[in-house]
Amino acid sequence: MSTIEKEPVKAKTQPAKEAVTIDPSAIERIAAVRKKEGLAEDVKLRIAIVGGGCSGFKYAMGLTDEVFDDDKIFSDAVIIDEASMDILKGSKISYQDHLTGAQFVIDNPNVSSGCGCGNSFAVNDEEDEE
Repeated sequence: MSTIEKEPVKAKTQPAKEAVTIDPSAIERIAAVRKKEGLAEDVKLRIAIVGGGCSGFKYAMGLTDEVFDDDKIFSDAVIIDEASMDILKGSKISYQDHLTGAQFVIDNPNVSSGCGCGNSFAVNDEEDEE
């Protein structure tokens, strides 16, 4: 299901006290998609940070049943790779359904600015904070 070329392994589920919070709305939406699409319970939402856009980074999301050795699993519903965790620490992931559309929303305290179209973002540079 995933386009990432790595060998799948079993990753450990992360306790709720870890750095990323998964709102019940996101867990419920992932479960609803699994049921509607007839997907297995081991299918999860993978969230990754990738380079791109006018501000430098953007979020990539997709459903997958592949878990790699550097992945962290949250609430048995969301997978985040180790490299993306550096930028996602402290984030809250929720699902919002409004009149204008429905989407997973990442409230990320590490974002310092975003582009005008809202598709990419920049992060706080640790060297600038010293």
